[in-house]
Amino acid sequence: MAKTNSNFYPVILAGGRGTRFWPLSRKRRSKQLLALDGKQTMIQQTVARLLQLAPPSHGWIITNQDLRREVIRQVPRLCPSQIIAEPVGRNTAPAIGLAAFILLRQNPAAVIGLFPSDHVIADVIRFRKLLQEGAAIAAAGENIVVIGIAPTRAETGYGYIEAGTATADGALHVKRFTEKPDAERAANFLRAGNYYWNSGVFLWSARTLADALREHLPKTASILEEIAASFGSRKFGQVFRRLYPKCENISVDYAVLEPRSAKGEQKSNIFCLPASFGWNDLGSWTALHEHQVAKQKPQHDNLISSDGVFTLNAQGNYIHAPGKFVAAVGISNLVVVETEDALLITTREHAQDVGKVVKHLDEKKLHKLV
Repeated sequence: MAKTNSNFYPVILAGGRGTRFWPLSRKRRSKQLLALDGKQTMIQQTVARLLQLAPPSHGWIITNQDLRREVIRQVPRLCPSQIIAEPVGRNTAPAIGLAAFILLRQNPAAVIGLFPSDHVIADVIRFRKLLQEGAAIAAAGENIVVIGIAPTRAETGYGYIEAGTATADGALHVKRFTEKPDAERAANFLRAGNYYWNSGVFLWSARTLADALREHLPKTASILEEIAASFGSRKFGQVFRRLYPKCENISVDYAVLEPRSAKGEQKSNIFCLPASFGWNDLGSWTALHEHQVAKQKPQHDNLISSDGVFTLNAQGNYIHAPGKFVAAVGISNLVVVETEDALLITTREHAQDVGKVVKHLDEKKLHKLV
């Protein structure tokens, strides 16, 4: 078991809708609340691996009003007051910024780990060891640490980190961040050998993040400080609902990381720790199929969840139809997902477009389906 750190505070971002996992994922049952990779839901897995590094009293979740009740139900080890629901979505900079200003008031030595709620980590022991190394770097000064994943393909759906020279402790200075490049640039990054996928996992002291927000996002920082000052009082909810919508809608990557990296790799104090712990963000039905095939190695690479199966000349299909007998005959590379009120039929090639279905349903005000 990993040793807990008295100054380490995991903050999990659990908002969003997970639209590419429709029709299983809905506004009140988003991707992170689904058991896509085992018996536990994604957020339950995330909390379980992080509470080996910090006590439950240090764990925080930032979610939204639609999901908070279910998050509380799924992660009873965390105090409900540490599961904060944004009144409106304002992207990652205000969300993690609010946690920074709250924790800075509680513990000036706090080191924050920022974590997505819906990623798969295969080697949890290696993952925790890397976080301990990153937390030590973050606590040693005004340092920002990002976990980088060695790319295995020219992926256009991820952000990239360009790494520079190495430090004595094995971390790499960060030259710059690039958001979702086109196919040609992604291929160039892969060939260059010094680029990493941005995992979305960051470590920094609460003070470092608060100061960075004051520098680069002063208006929002001032609002967040006022909200944090009311935390723990009866008026917190009222202050939160009144002020938070005034925050800028911006990611922490654009708000802090890009302007900090523009100072140059030796002055920005941003470091990348390369990781190899079996990371997957399960961004679509196709990604889930590929992950499960690699893990389970099923015959004919069909993955079918049902109450009975017959296959004939069928390969590479993902079918979710619990409670039904499924016969798959002469089909390849399909994604079929059935729920009580909806049926999705697409190909693995086009599974990234499933989010457009949800956009259509929103536009048509078909609220029962989202």
